[in-house]
Amino acid sequence: MNRSFALGAVQLIVLLACVLSLPAFSQNPPAAESVRSHFASINQKVLDMAKDFPEDEYRYRLKPEMRTFGEVIIHIASGNFYAAQAGRGEKVSWTELDPKNYKTKTAIVLLLKKSIQEADTTLKNLPDSSFAQTVDPWLDVTEHSAEHYGLLVAYYRANGLIPPASRPKK
Repeated sequence: MNRSFALGAVQLIVLLACVLSLPAFSQNPPAAESVRSHFASINQKVLDMAKDFPEDEYRYRLKPEMRTFGEVIIHIASGNFYAAQAGRGEKVSWTELDPKNYKTKTAIVLLLKKSIQEADTTLKNLPDSSFAQTVDPWLDVTEHSAEHYGLLVAYYRANGLIPPASRPKK
């Protein structure tokens, strides 16, 4: 066999392998699916914590100058409402909900659920194609909630508790 023919055959096989593998690389989830999935995932983790954390510890602060556990949940809900409004194209600025209006665990959990529902409704109503132009505000708010999720883990640990997502699966 001619050496240049063999090299040409090898190059052709490598090229063919590359071309045939392209569909595998393009099977990443579309941006819309990814944004919706990550947003739902972090909100579910925070909601699980809000429901699980003892009500008598909702006023617990890691340090005096920090938010209480309940105030962190309210802050996350504020972000969800912001995302819902911005996602609908409304001119909006971040409006921090006043923790004084949410005095009990039940009220705070209901607020968080409402914020998640409003944001999810907005997300579901956006056409998938809109995520090709921008993933704002969803990426920012998801990252923001994830940062506060980490803080909430510290509240759990400081109280000798195991966060729901860290517990052994049954």
